[in-house]
Amino acid sequence: MSYSVEHTKAFLRTPWGVLLRLRLLAPRYWPTWAGLGLLRLLALLPFWCIVPLGRAIGVLLRHLPLSFIHTARRNIELCLPELSAQAREQLLREHFASLGIALLEIPFAWWSRPKTLAALTRVEGTEHLQAALARGRGVILLTAHFTTMEMAGRTLAGITKVGFLYRPTKNEVLAYALDRFRCGYGGRGIPRDDIRAFISALKSNECVWYAPDQSYRKKGAEMVPMFGIPAATNTLTSRLARMTGATVLPYFLRRLPGTQGYCATIHPPLADFPSEDAVADTERFNRMIEAQVRLAPEQYLWIHRRFKGLTQDYPDYYGRQAPRRA
Repeated sequence: MSYSVEHTKAFLRTPWGVLLRLRLLAPRYWPTWAGLGLLRLLALLPFWCIVPLGRAIGVLLRHLPLSFIHTARRNIELCLPELSAQAREQLLREHFASLGIALLEIPFAWWSRPKTLAALTRVEGTEHLQAALARGRGVILLTAHFTTMEMAGRTLAGITKVGFLYRPTKNEVLAYALDRFRCGYGGRGIPRDDIRAFISALKSNECVWYAPDQSYRKKGAEMVPMFGIPAATNTLTSRLARMTGATVLPYFLRRLPGTQGYCATIHPPLADFPSEDAVADTERFNRMIEAQVRLAPEQYLWIHRRFKGLTQDYPDYYGRQAPRRA
């Protein structure tokens, strides 16, 4: 079950809530509290500091012995083979600069005032959202994993009440912080495996923000091309849209060059969606993701192992003897 910030505050005033607060002060959570304190201090930075400082953090990350550097390099090689080796390495550097900025965007998104964010973000296509809500069947705001996810969620919560899917954490302090700060501006969390809550929100004519573009190998997974490479993909979007009658609106947020801010776009509803073919529907959205990636390739989350298969005979693109794309 997910809770709004109001529910959380009410619960913390109960005897059980008092016990929870005491448990959150246990020594094992002190490093988490220290990390949250650091984030709170970073939230005091003005936006014009976030970009250059974030880029510097990204340079540091790029030179650490981290396994996901190899993953990002491999994904770029697989998805953008038309780039020269030099261009791919430049894109890798820019990607880690984008990751560094994204780390500083977390406290900025959690604690900045609405007026501050409104001055930095241009939102296009709100009329599509209003028209979809007027239908009364709920809205699936379909997106993908870019490094700007925190800002995209905060921007969306400033437009409408929205539920977002998340992976529950066992760290109680982090769970408390995510609920309080991520949901403090009109959002509410829905555990990613709680399909009933997802459907219930849509049937209540709510918006649900959903990013189905990462590797998925559970029930309902299909091998769907992404940048021309078959990848294990969740085809739930099509089935949920058919089941609930919800309108599906693609939604993306792009970080603009320098310190210009952000551009958020709510696209028109996907025409003739869903079709009778969930795989074709999913491939259609994958092509839209590809187009968005090409607009700002450094901002896509290349560090995720996207190209994993559903069977053992699928190529291991991330191993030492990884096959090259033909």
